[in-house]
Amino acid sequence: MDRATTIELPPVVHDNDPKALAAEILSCLTYRVGKDSSVATQYDWLTAAIKVVRDRIIERWIASTKESYEKKQKRVYYLSMEFLIGRLMRDAFSNLGLMENMREALQSLGVDIDMIAGLEPDAALGNGGLGRLAACFMESMASVDLAAHGYGIRYVHGLFRQEIQDGWQVELPETWLDHGNPWEFERRERSFEIGFGGTVESITSKDGRLERHVWKPQEHVLAVAYDTPVVGWQGRRVNTLRLWSAMAVDPILLAAFNAGDHIGALKEANQAASLTRVLYPADSHQAGQELRLRQEYFFSAASLQDILERHLSQYGELHSLPDKAAIHLNDTHPAIAIAELMRLLMDVHGLDFDMSWDITKRTFAYTNHTLLPEALESWPIPVFERLLPRHMQIIYAINAEVLLEARSYQRYSDEQISRISLINEGAERRVRMGNLAFAGSHSVNGVSGLHTELMKETVFSDLHNLYPGRINNKTNGITPRRWLMQCNPGLTSLIREAIGDRFLDDTEALSELNRFADDAAFREKFASVKRENKNRLSNYVAERLSLRVDPSAMFDVQIKRIHEYKRQLLNIIEAVALYDQIRSHPEKDWMPRVKFFAGKAAPSYNTAKLIIKLANDVARVINRDPAVRGLLKIVFVPNYSVSVAEIMVPAADLSEQISTAGLEASGTGNMKFALNGAITIGTLDGANVEISECVGEDNIVIFGLTAEEVERNKRDGYVPRAAIEKSPELAQALSAISSGVFSPDDPGRYRDLINGIYERDWFMVAADFDAYADAQRRVDDIWRNAPDWYAKAIRNTANMAWFSSDRTIREYARDIWEVHTGEVPPKSN
Repeated sequence: MDRATTIELPPVVHDNDPKALAAEILSCLTYRVGKDSSVATQYDWLTAAIKVVRDRIIERWIASTKESYEKKQKRVYYLSMEFLIGRLMRDAFSNLGLMENMREALQSLGVDIDMIAGLEPDAALGNGGLGRLAACFMESMASVDLAAHGYGIRYVHGLFRQEIQDGWQVELPETWLDHGNPWEFERRERSFEIGFGGTVESITSKDGRLERHVWKPQEHVLAVAYDTPVVGWQGRRVNTLRLWSAMAVDPILLAAFNAGDHIGALKEANQAASLTRVLYPADSHQAGQELRLRQEYFFSAASLQDILERHLSQYGELHSLPDKAAIHLNDTHPAIAIAELMRLLMDVHGLDFDMSWDITKRTFAYTNHTLLPEALESWPIPVFERLLPRHMQIIYAINAEVLLEARSYQRYSDEQISRISLINEGAERRVRMGNLAFAGSHSVNGVSGLHTELMKETVFSDLHNLYPGRINNKTNGITPRRWLMQCNPGLTSLIREAIGDRFLDDTEALSELNRFADDAAFREKFASVKRENKNRLSNYVAERLSLRVDPSAMFDVQIKRIHEYKRQLLNIIEAVALYDQIRSHPEKDWMPRVKFFAGKAAPSYNTAKLIIKLANDVARVINRDPAVRGLLKIVFVPNYSVSVAEIMVPAADLSEQISTAGLEASGTGNMKFALNGAITIGTLDGANVEISECVGEDNIVIFGLTAEEVERNKRDGYVPRAAIEKSPELAQALSAISSGVFSPDDPGRYRDLINGIYERDWFMVAADFDAYADAQRRVDDIWRNAPDWYAKAIRNTANMAWFSSDRTIREYARDIWEVHTGEVPPKSN
């Protein structure tokens, strides 16, 4: 796929008429799947349907790759530990304009396209927003006609499958490859040997001068490429997502096997396979930490070898690498690639340190996704040095370069120098991967306006002072193809009916919907679409959880990774307070509400898992209490995934974006909800700030402390107990939870959790509670007036065009990667 061929294939003209497609599906079923239609399973029909469309994609894929090669286009290489791609069938069918014809073709064969679409593997190759962003970016890079490769890991199990047993999260393997993956192509010829451990030898000249270093790894594994085509809107370009799978260099030690050591003979194969077995192994113990570092180096090293081999085959030298390749690090996980590129340039290709460092810095760019210091990866030096001894030497050399540069300005204190260093000299010396990524990149970007400014002031303040032009902002975006056109076809049809089709190609055209916000007939149609989406979610909940919810109630939705800073706990506590108020004041005009939660907690994150249990305990009590009269229900939807989000996002009336201000880098769920006509209740955090500016302050409900006020509280000695004592509703809710009202089987279950709010409240739950509760009552008041509610909801959809990932990618292309997209960008916001 990487080199132009001198043999031209005769053009194939595909007939996309439903009858022709049906005949092609039957032929594929027979000759490529090997089944007669009378015995074909639903999975067989799924495979046949995908392969028929895949044939059309392959032609464009080859053409796109050939064009990039012949025109010597600069390529973007996007390195990410996560690609939360979800199901690809609807994505590809829709982007090629084949969805309705394929639906009709399959229907003529007695096959329901929606039924088989639900069987497609939901590739959980990511943990949350980071991986989903990478997937949106890959689709947008193809849609704006930008030559790009994505690089990641082909996890066998991906993120765990979540079951809820007695209210507790239970992690089970996610077996997404059980029925194969009809989208991928194994590229065994694109295999690279990756080493770990061993020794480093210094090679000197006859006169004793150091010439080069030779790393002799003790362990070796093969990285084997699996390619998935990524189709852009209208099929204008097809790019490549290349995922690496680990294999043993010697799959079986035959001598050991023949000697009777059947287990030992497969030891290397098993060790290699474990490398890409599971996404994010638990890092609460050293073995998990070591495996995660191995994964990060494995895919980064394989990707760089692939990139350099491609570049050398076309240009024959490496000095031009920054002009022809833009390598982007999606967070710190692939930051080891900086040291690896230095090693390849110096040790393999013979460049000196200064030239290698110049090439490296001009080639790499880095996106930071977190302000939490504990989330900026660092590795204990003994572990790092044992696994990657040559890279440790290179990092020390880079660190010397950076610190000598800082010292030369004579304006940095020893404390500032310590913070700039790539080595944390604390009680346990560690390699700071965020500092390595910053030092080794020509561009470092945040993912929302607020996040970028806070980066300059907090985690990277000293490095920003040293390299003042390096940090820039690129606010995140989402692809409107998946997060409007595919997941919400009813709303898409309504918008087309109102303003025409231009928004399908140019999301900016959505602004034309503003004139319909005060149109009673359009509001009624908009509400009808929302009601259909709520019916769909209600049916899903009834089927999965045997729980009935009323679609006429407000659907209040918080779906995201379970984490203390995202404050699902604040939402649950407010639900308990509301429960108390409904029972105490039955005479009031309470608005019926269903609170939905979904999300996974990291296996070793015990507090987050306890919050899931609390949500389920509170749901059990409230949902069974006749005194509530059905006015409040709590639903925890298990095994949150892209496919579950595609059901829940279009059904949401209220979008919960309530993180502690200053801690959420951006968020993309907030964008998906607003695009689908949900009103946001949220803090001024992450991209909520920019959403408020775009949709208007009257069409969003903002509450709580600002990032500056959160920092001031921490600095001035915030006392959460005092805040709790001033709020009777909060005090009563906390007392109920702590005393065992919702956990009669274990009254002390939540005592420590609630004591943590009284004693520390790091995430300002008590500080923001009253403001949050008041904001929820404002939401009730808006909901009472249906025309007003839907007018605001319509304005949310109409004003979300700027949050398209197409806009984000154009900004990356223009400002960071210095590449040209293949189409004229729409006007900026």
